[in-house]
Amino acid sequence: MSIKNIAQDFGQYAERVAADYLVEKGFRVMTQNFRYKRFEVDLIVQKGKLIVFVEVKARKNNLFGNPEDFVTQKKMRALRLAAAHYLRIQNSQQAIRFDIIAVLGSKEQITEILHLEDGFY
Repeated sequence: MSIKNIAQDFGQYAERVAADYLVEKGFRVMTQNFRYKRFEVDLIVQKGKLIVFVEVKARKNNLFGNPEDFVTQKKMRALRLAAAHYLRIQNSQQAIRFDIIAVLGSKEQITEILHLEDGFY
């Protein structure tokens, strides 16, 4: 398996870990990997009347920075566009929020999960 495939595999695992974490916190997973054009939202969850668009970032360690530091302005714009499209097709007027979940570790051992509510606007 190539390095890129290993990273993608861990990223997908981290998304499942994040989804499980949010379910434990009382959220309901609406959809995973929602795509709009070339943009993707990792998780869309709901709690009460709030819809939360979640970007999941995973790293083995934080030697080169924390996972949440890799959510760029470009990525934030893409997430906003995808979220607007999701709300349009769902005909939703609900309140929304953008969160980041940072996952550190490996498939063998997750060492940290950091949930940044209102991670960006």
